[in-house]
Amino acid sequence: MPQYYLAIDAGTGSGRAVIFDQTGAQCGLGQEEWTHTEEADVPGSMAFDTSANWALLCRCIRQAVAGAGVRADQICAISTTAMREGIVLYDAAGAEIWACANVDGRATAEVAALKARDPGLERAFYRISGQTFALGAWPRLEWLRHNRPGLFARAARLSMINDWIAARLSGEIVVEPSNAGTTGLMDATTRQWSDDLIRRAGLPRSLFPDVVEPGSRIGPVTAQAADATGLAQGTPVFCGGGDVQMGTLGLGLTGDGDAAVLGGSFWQQIINIPAGRTDDTMRVRINPHVIGGLNQAECISFFVGLTMRWFRDTFCAAEMAEAKARGIDVYAYLEELAAQVPPGSNGIIPIFSDAMDFGQWYHAAPSFLNMSIEPGHTTRASLFRALEENAAIVSSINLERVITFSGVSIEKPVIFAGGASKGALWAQILANVLGREVALPKVREATALGCAAVAAYGTGAYASLAEAGAAMAGTERVLTPDPALAGVYRDARARWEAAYPAQKQLADRNITTSMWRAPGV
Repeated sequence: MPQYYLAIDAGTGSGRAVIFDQTGAQCGLGQEEWTHTEEADVPGSMAFDTSANWALLCRCIRQAVAGAGVRADQICAISTTAMREGIVLYDAAGAEIWACANVDGRATAEVAALKARDPGLERAFYRISGQTFALGAWPRLEWLRHNRPGLFARAARLSMINDWIAARLSGEIVVEPSNAGTTGLMDATTRQWSDDLIRRAGLPRSLFPDVVEPGSRIGPVTAQAADATGLAQGTPVFCGGGDVQMGTLGLGLTGDGDAAVLGGSFWQQIINIPAGRTDDTMRVRINPHVIGGLNQAECISFFVGLTMRWFRDTFCAAEMAEAKARGIDVYAYLEELAAQVPPGSNGIIPIFSDAMDFGQWYHAAPSFLNMSIEPGHTTRASLFRALEENAAIVSSINLERVITFSGVSIEKPVIFAGGASKGALWAQILANVLGREVALPKVREATALGCAAVAAYGTGAYASLAEAGAAMAGTERVLTPDPALAGVYRDARARWEAAYPAQKQLADRNITTSMWRAPGV
């Protein structure tokens, strides 16, 4: 009898449910875009609406099951993944009372106060956790303590968003290290909460639930969850992980030195490293892998996929109509048009995501430079191509930073996965800009596939998570860089590297508004 696994993924830009069979083949998909809005009168906030978003995920689950053409009782296991850094607070009865999404930046005053209190405090936390205060849980909890004291007093448990989905399904609140590590309150070497950091933060130890490893059985789907989702009551729910780490599992990247570029709402450039190292420059982030004993050195390109969605929705009504008439994805049609634009995008310089500096993390105001009123120069096609090329340029800088820190010499092709890797033009641009071979996996939505691998391991189908990931992963093809374009992209990168700092200076002078600025920076 075929075995089916359900992956539930709460990403930054959308929620989705995906059903895979035992070979790793995708059988059914339900997906809806969502947004995370700013709380009223709370600048920089990014709320996560647990009620509305749970209803959205329930719709996705029903859609995936229907699309797969399977009965709910044929799904033998479920696992979950989510954007990292987002946290959910529960009261003593286990009901959600507050939640925020990943780049919630409300705690500017709190981070500034922590740094002023002790200039070495953030670095001391980073040495243990691999995290700065930029996206950590402590400053957000401090904001609640100062601004919502009644709510803070009611908080009895904290979890990450992937753990929240599992709690909704099973009724059990636990966390796992790959995502809980992004709170900045976990020891990245031991993969457990750091009692020392929690004590130094002045937080109640009871707020932090048990840590279980990915692939551990959390509990069965409850009657209430079965009624909401259409799933079979009693279906086992297995602990998943953070989206990037689950993505690398789904790509079979479970060894020291494996590297990937994951292209979603944000882009991540990662290399697996042994546990126990942090970066003296604090430019690079360190996260626990879902595989015990491994961490990941990571740099992040901000808002890449969300920038594309903004560009599509704001400027491309005609292209969306044409794509709909032709029955193709609008991004595929935009790539057709962009392929007609010369490499280098007529010299247009997009100013969106900066290369990552984890300790001083902020961005210039979003803009395009070097546009022209000359006919045919600045078009939607040339702007779209410029965005794709710029994402690849920022990715190349970030990948160099993690390579420099890790000391790894990458001999194998860099794997490119996530929604962005579906773009044939974008994938080739990345290979050309990196000057490296780029491998495209058979299943591009590797994060969901990693969930399926965890679920399969949890049922005993594989002896280890690494074995499950390797069994389900596979390469579709390898792209080779075009040496004739090396100079074009070297020049484009040099112009971007000269332009971006100048644009940040305008934001520093409050002439323009930063696209995003870490709290306290």
